[in-house]
Amino acid sequence: MNIRAEKNYYKVLGVEKKANARSIKKRFRELAKKYHPDANQGSRKAEDIFKKISEAYEVLGNAKKRKTYDHLRANGAGGPRPQPRGQRRSYNDDFDFGRQYQRQGPREEPREDPSGRAGFQEEEAIDPNWPTRGFDLQFMVDVPFVLAALGGTLPYSYEKYVLCSDCQGSGLNDEEDPCESCKGTQRIVQEVTLNVDIPSGVADQYTLRIANEGGCGRNGGPPGDLMVKVCITSHPRFKKLKKDIYAEIPISAELAEKGGTLEVETLDSAQSIQVEDGTLTGEEYRLPGLGSTDPWGKKRGDFVIKFLITDD
Repeated sequence: MNIRAEKNYYKVLGVEKKANARSIKKRFRELAKKYHPDANQGSRKAEDIFKKISEAYEVLGNAKKRKTYDHLRANGAGGPRPQPRGQRRSYNDDFDFGRQYQRQGPREEPREDPSGRAGFQEEEAIDPNWPTRGFDLQFMVDVPFVLAALGGTLPYSYEKYVLCSDCQGSGLNDEEDPCESCKGTQRIVQEVTLNVDIPSGVADQYTLRIANEGGCGRNGGPPGDLMVKVCITSHPRFKKLKKDIYAEIPISAELAEKGGTLEVETLDSAQSIQVEDGTLTGEEYRLPGLGSTDPWGKKRGDFVIKFLITDD
């Protein structure tokens, strides 16, 4: 994603420049829930706002991008840049939340104005009865540290368009009048729950695409896809380095001096280890094959214990 320093992303999200990452994430989620396209019956205004706040969060929610953005604005790179007349800005970012919500559907070739005015073009009207693909949806999902390391399933609930059950997606009731439940739109917003498969060793911020789990289409059109952006939560005792898991384990001065048996909790088991006599703070004890896996792999890394001698 190209960082656009001319935009005040702090103002877009309504946060102070000194706001921490947690506050920025919380504010984005509040706004995203309020202006989500599926929560606003496809409102064009809500969709535009959602694109803006998503673009802002893509920069401010990433520590490296935020630092670059702040540097550019502090050095005068935030002013508007002139553009050739009649040229529109292009959004060709690799990862743009807003683009996922562009309206889908067939588009006709533009035609020239009958009056013959040079350079004027307009689009043909889209047939409202044409099959239209549903929205692609994208959400950030908190994934527990251990689940991300070992893989598994995570139940996730979200709202999306589904076919109206009262009219079976026709938009009409038995009297051929607009359905009261969906107001003739064929779809309603409903909360659904999906068991998301989390690959073992998945990286933080990785996006999983789940086909056909986005908003349903109209007039028989196919559903969109669901994109789940993995946000791995921190663990109070474990840290991950590549596929190895590190844990700082406190031991008493007596155990460090004389040695002995110690019970240790790893990612998925309890292990009994033998502490050597004369152990020093910072020494490591490695348990092979009890760490995380490679992404989509089978071989696990190691579980590494770093001893911390206490006064107790």
